[in-house]
Amino acid sequence: MTTTSRTSLSRTSASSVPSAKPERFAAVPNAIQKTLKKVFGFQRLRPGQWDVVQRVLDGANTLAVMPTGAGKSLCYQLPAVLLPGITVVVSPLVALMKDQCDMLKALDLAAVQINSAISSEELNAARAAIDNGSARIVLTTPEQIADPALTAALARHTVSLLVIDEAHCVSQWGHDFRPAFLEIAPAVKALGRPAVLALTATAKPEVMKEIVTQFGIASQNVVQAGAYRPNLQLAVEQLSRAADRLPRALEFVAGSQGTGIVYTSTVKSAEELHDKLAAAGESVALYHGKLPAARRTQAQDAFMAGDVRVMVATNAFGLGIDKPDIRFVLHYQMPASVDTYYQEAGRAGRDGQDSQCTLLYVRQDRSLQQFFMSGRYPTLDDLQAVHAVLHQTAPDGGWTSDVIVDAVSRPRAKTLVGLSLLRSHKAVRRDRSGRFTVAQELSGDALEQLLSGYRRRREQDGETLEAMVAYAQGGRCRWHAVLSALGETPPFDGCGRCDNCLRMAALQHLAPAVAMPERPIEVRAPASIQPRFASGQTVRARRYGAGQVVEASTHSVTVEFANGARRTFLPEFVRVAKSAPSSAVAAVAVAA
Repeated sequence: MTTTSRTSLSRTSASSVPSAKPERFAAVPNAIQKTLKKVFGFQRLRPGQWDVVQRVLDGANTLAVMPTGAGKSLCYQLPAVLLPGITVVVSPLVALMKDQCDMLKALDLAAVQINSAISSEELNAARAAIDNGSARIVLTTPEQIADPALTAALARHTVSLLVIDEAHCVSQWGHDFRPAFLEIAPAVKALGRPAVLALTATAKPEVMKEIVTQFGIASQNVVQAGAYRPNLQLAVEQLSRAADRLPRALEFVAGSQGTGIVYTSTVKSAEELHDKLAAAGESVALYHGKLPAARRTQAQDAFMAGDVRVMVATNAFGLGIDKPDIRFVLHYQMPASVDTYYQEAGRAGRDGQDSQCTLLYVRQDRSLQQFFMSGRYPTLDDLQAVHAVLHQTAPDGGWTSDVIVDAVSRPRAKTLVGLSLLRSHKAVRRDRSGRFTVAQELSGDALEQLLSGYRRRREQDGETLEAMVAYAQGGRCRWHAVLSALGETPPFDGCGRCDNCLRMAALQHLAPAVAMPERPIEVRAPASIQPRFASGQTVRARRYGAGQVVEASTHSVTVEFANGARRTFLPEFVRVAKSAPSSAVAAVAVAA
C-alpha cells in the first residue's frame, strides 16, 4: 500500500476551462499541472492527491483512504476534465449534491445531478444532457445507479470513470453500511467497466478488503494518506454524573472561540442543549433527522454561511460538510465507534489551523450505545414478520418501507434493517418508486441462515464500542489510540498535544525522578449479567400500559402490547406489572 503525507496547498484565482477536448493519456505531469492551475486555481497537488490522480488517469481501479479535509473531491474532478467522455460520481450525500453540482458549473464544467430530491424539470434536463452527450460529470445516488434506464443511457457514451464516494458504506463491516451500495458493482459492468475510484476517510483492513474485492482493486492501487491530523487537539473530560454534562457543555461553548459543532447521541439531548444555549444568548442552530427537511436545510445553510456560530446536531449532520474554519467539535455523548468519532471530530480544522476536539464522557454512555445496538438487529421473528407482510395484498401505493413498518408493528430500526437484509440477499426487490415485493420464497431455515451471517457484525459492533470506551478511559496518547483503532500503525508513541500527552509532560516536568510512563488502561467488557426480564413476562410501561416481553437483554427489553405494537425500552423504564407503582417515572420508548 502507498502511504503519503500531507503538505500545504496553495491557491490562485480560477479561470476558464481549456477549450481543447481532453484526450485519454498516460499521466503527463505537465498536462496535470496546467489543468490543475487553469481550471481549479491550485498551484500543486498534495502527495496523496498526486498518487490517486496518476492511477486514475492510467485507468487503474483505485481505493483512496484519505483523512477528512485532504481534498478527496479533486482526485476525481481533475481526471474528469482530462479524461474523455463521462465521469459518474455515486454518493449518498443527496443534500450536498446540489452544492457540488453548482460548484462544478461555476468552474464551467458540464455537471448534472440525478437524485430523488430534484424537480422534474431538472431531472428532464439532466436526462437530456446525458442522452445528447453534453454531460461530462454525472452525480447520482446508489439507488439511482441501479436503474437500468439510467445505466443504459450512460452506456451509450464513453464512461471513463466511476467514482464511489463514502466507499466504506459498501462494506458490511463498515461503520455506516448501506445495502444500496451493493447495487454499484453490477453497474460497473453495465457501464462498460470504466476505471473505478473508491473514496473514503476511514476504512479498517476488513473494510478495505471488501472494497478491493468488490471492485477488483490491486493492492498497489490502494492509496492511504494517513489519518493523523496534527492540528486537531484531542481531549476527553470524564464526568462523574450525567447531570454534570449540560452545565459543562454550556461552559465549554461559552469559553470556545470561533465556529463549532456539538454532537449528541439523541434527539432529546440535542433539543435540550440547543434550547439552553439559545436561552444563554448563544448564536446556535439545531439539526437532527426528525426535523422537517426545510428546517434542516435552513439550519445547515445558516451554519455554512456563518450566520450562526454553533450547530447542535445528531450524527444526521455533517457527512460531506466542507466548512474550513470550524474551530471546535464537542461530543456531548460518546459515539459508538472510533471510526464515527474520527469522522465527526475531523470536521474541525480543515483549514489546517489548530482546533479542539473534546469528548464529554460519562460511564453510562456505554449502556446507551449498547441499547441502540440491541435495537438495531432483527430477530428471526422480525424477518418472518416482514416476509409475511409482503405476501399480503399490497395497499394502495404499494408496500413502501413506511407502510411495512406500520404493518408489522415492530421497532422501526429492526424492521428497516430486516428489510435491507432481505433485499441484499435478493429475497425482496425494490422498484424505482420505492415499493417492495417478494423476489423469492425463503423458508425459516433460509431466513435463519441470513441472520447467522449477520451475527458476526453484531459481535464486531460490540468490539468497536469497547475500543471507543478504551479511547475515552485510556491514559495513553489519544491520537495513538485513534490510529490504532483505525487499523494504522501510529508513527509515534505520543503526539505531544492531546490532553494525555500534555498531562504526562507536566508530571515529568514536576517530578522527573519519579514520573513513570502511564500504562494504557485496559478496558474489559463487563461480566455477563442476567437480563432483568424474561420472555413472556407481563410488564408495564407508563404511557403504554401493560404488555408482554418478547425479547430481553441486559441493555434493552422489547414489549408487545395488546394492540400488537412492539416497542423497545431501556430496562429501567419497564416494571413487572404486579409491582409497578402508578407514579413510576414516565417511560421513554426508543423505537429501535
